[in-house]
Amino acid sequence: MKKLVASILCACMVSSLLIGCGGDGGNAATNETAGEAADNGGEAAADDAGAATEDAAADNGGGSAGGGETINVWAFTDEVPGMIEKYIEAHPDFGYDINTTIIATTDGAYQPALDQALASGGAEAPDIYCAEAAFVLKYTQGDASQYAMPYADLGIDVDAALKAADIAQYTVDIGTNGDGKLVGLGYQATGGAFIYRRSIAKDVWGTDDPAEIAKKVGPGWDQFFAAAEELKAKGYGIVSGDGDIWHAVENSSDTGWIVDGKLNIDPKREEFLDLSKKLKDNGYHNDTQDWQDAWFADMKGEGEKGIFGFFGPAWLINYTMAPNCGGEAVGEGTYGDWAVCEPPIGFFWGGTWVLANKDTQKAEAVGDIIEWITLDCTEDGLQYKWANGTLNGEGGTKDAVASGTVMAMSDGSVDFLGGQNMFDAFVPANQYAKGTNLTQYDETINTYWRDQVREYTAGNKSRDQAIADFKQQVADNLDVIVE
Repeated sequence: MKKLVASILCACMVSSLLIGCGGDGGNAATNETAGEAADNGGEAAADDAGAATEDAAADNGGGSAGGGETINVWAFTDEVPGMIEKYIEAHPDFGYDINTTIIATTDGAYQPALDQALASGGAEAPDIYCAEAAFVLKYTQGDASQYAMPYADLGIDVDAALKAADIAQYTVDIGTNGDGKLVGLGYQATGGAFIYRRSIAKDVWGTDDPAEIAKKVGPGWDQFFAAAEELKAKGYGIVSGDGDIWHAVENSSDTGWIVDGKLNIDPKREEFLDLSKKLKDNGYHNDTQDWQDAWFADMKGEGEKGIFGFFGPAWLINYTMAPNCGGEAVGEGTYGDWAVCEPPIGFFWGGTWVLANKDTQKAEAVGDIIEWITLDCTEDGLQYKWANGTLNGEGGTKDAVASGTVMAMSDGSVDFLGGQNMFDAFVPANQYAKGTNLTQYDETINTYWRDQVREYTAGNKSRDQAIADFKQQVADNLDVIVE
């Protein structure tokens, strides 16, 4: 098998993304910017997908040792490179060396380097490259979309493959360019559910049945806050901080931050000011900030008051909550005391899209890799192995995947959720998610918005001043018309 070699072009590599991870977990982000970006989805699963890559990454050789033709892969964690390593193991006659460049998204390092590599072209240019939800539209529909090769030009029968794999529409929408051609897909399903503590549900409502709890917390925010009041009466918070509802708000909005080149504040996103203030003023949370120590403490049940739930996809359970729950088996910490149900409002959070360079000279081979990662719905494909935790042998982490066909033929039962089959919640969650409200500036604008919301809820600014200051930040820093 060809040797996988990683060129490390950034000092802060995958390790800089780790947040108190343990066991089978991975790479969520360490701060708000990298953590909006831990909109990484389950790039966090690098341990499962890329165990072999980590040794290769340390090689820092910058080239391939096999002597054959080389495919250049660019990514921001070792997750996708690890998958490609597994593809090569399963296809020993593949015949290509893989040269991997991994640059963490921390401090915004990945995108400028990738942009330069794509623009420069030549033998060192990426053949395959990755983009996460926080900035993927730049590469599928925005300023850098001209570099992406349509999947059809890679030899993939797109329409037939999408239908056979039953890919969630939001991922297709995000990966489709302005000409209506598919240029990127993910391998995960990142539709969100409400993840709640069984013991707290029983204490407050006498049941932990997901169907019953879904009726308690939704549908809609009015029902959610009615549940918050009932939880408060028993001494609990409904969520850890306002960040726990942000992604549900953000990705259920009807429009994105930019419409016709102008800043747009969707009414549902503007309502986040009021929802956040209601949480804080009524003591419905512990007022934590996501990706900070206090947030993780609430996953262990060690916060100021017990916290009922979190909003998130399967990757949040696997790579953030499980490593931070205070145990590794039922009865330790909060391990096994969780369940998932339909959220008050449909949303998705995170994900990684895989793209091909339009100038690649290895289109057929690149297409074979990408199809195996994103569209193969057989038991030999990446998605089946990913869903069933068998990519590195039996007993690995199970995850929700992009293919509904694969999810339907897989077992999502996990001990962390008290034996619940999480796919029962996450398969329908993907149908509620939509990908028509993203923009290429989301990572930056989301940070500005959430900072101003915190200023408002803390009483440092009026509602109107927070909105005005947000608009000014966008006007000062982005090429966006602000009225």
